Amino acid sequence: MNRRRFLGLASLVVTAVPRHARAHVAAPARPGGKPAPAAEAPRASAPGVSARDVKIGMSAAFKGPAAGLGTELWRGASAYFSEMNARGGIHGRSVVVTALDDGYQPDPCLRNTIQLVEQDQVFCLSNYVGTPTLTRALPIIKRYGDVLVVGNFTGAQPQREAPYVDHVFNVRASYRQEMAALVERFWGLGARKFGVFYQIDAYGRSGADAAERALAPRGVRIAGEATYVRGAKFEEDMAPAVAVLRHAGCDVVLCTGAYQGCGAFVRAARDAGWNVPISNLSFVGSEAMLTLLVKLSKSAGRDYTRALVNSQVMPSYDDLSLPGVAEYRALIDKHNPTLPEALRDRGYVPQRYSFISLEGFVNAKVVVEALRRAGTNPTRASLRQSLESLRDLDLGIGAPLSFGPERHQGLDSVYFTRVEGDHWVPITDWTAAVRA
Repeated sequence: MNRRRFLGLASLVVTAVPRHARAHVAAPARPGGKPAPAAEAPRASAPGVSARDVKIGMSAAFKGPAAGLGTELWRGASAYFSEMNARGGIHGRSVVVTALDDGYQPDPCLRNTIQLVEQDQVFCLSNYVGTPTLTRALPIIKRYGDVLVVGNFTGAQPQREAPYVDHVFNVRASYRQEMAALVERFWGLGARKFGVFYQIDAYGRSGADAAERALAPRGVRIAGEATYVRGAKFEEDMAPAVAVLRHAGCDVVLCTGAYQGCGAFVRAARDAGWNVPISNLSFVGSEAMLTLLVKLSKSAGRDYTRALVNSQVMPSYDDLSLPGVAEYRALIDKHNPTLPEALRDRGYVPQRYSFISLEGFVNAKVVVEALRRAGTNPTRASLRQSLESLRDLDLGIGAPLSFGPERHQGLDSVYFTRVEGDHWVPITDWTAAVRA
């Protein structure tokens, strides 16, 4: 297939982890003294696979109002890849991440994807951030035919349905699952008039659609809706959106957006004296939003974090009873991944631990296991086969992952969190969680 190349791009390529020397182990002798056949030597077996390393491409928001999303996802994945490389790599190869900033904008993500596949010659793609960005890249990914996306930070539907699902292995639960779980909980508490506040793009619409689908079996429709433009900052005035939903008499507001825009909505609602429960989906960037709200609370002398509920697709990063969580924290502390200077947004301070970096860590574990099973000299076809062979894979997070030829979503779990002090904690008492 002839593909048009986009040249002269200003995107920056970085290697996320250093290369390490390969370990050579002598083949053991067979009984009777005859040596076993020599193991297959690593060689260049596919685009992005050399004798020394395997290259993975990532396009994400590293700068701008959504910088925290890409930064944290990269940190989590890098912690695991760094550890695997330090232990000798995968079949003697280091994993190298080539990361490009798209600023959470669709067209830069498309250009980055073309550069990663055609110029940088990566083996596969992983840890893309966002619905408007990934959905813009999906058509070109489909055209390449054999390029796979393994793990992405979006729960939207396009990559879970034809014609794109065959090219994407989603690790996390979907937005429809998150929203259905939130609606079920709030409905059980007596809410009947649900408002939605969302980012006016493919991501926000996917959340609003998920809410509508969750409400339909209950015979009700969305009571009111308000939107904001992608890229909104925490300082922006969301009072008009609050007024619309308050006038509609909403009992609860379901938000689908990123941390600055949704944080601004929470601030405006509480400043207006409107204390209804407000929820956010996992994509929002819980820790980054909480940092903004806690700082505001301290300066204003009032609590902006009450009746705030966020759904998550990863367990609590404080749950040390889960071996995968304990491993995540240990490796984050050990490697303390730091973005290359050219990708760093000076306005964003990385979180020590976060739901997003835990998700990046889990995605990396899936990639590594798939590479192990793909053989000493993997091809893109053997990577697909290895991914589809994953059944009940124990990631150490309390929920096994399973893929298959007809199943390209590995996990289905949804968790709920509320704020306690300056920290997100699992909800054990819903009545207390939604109390203003």
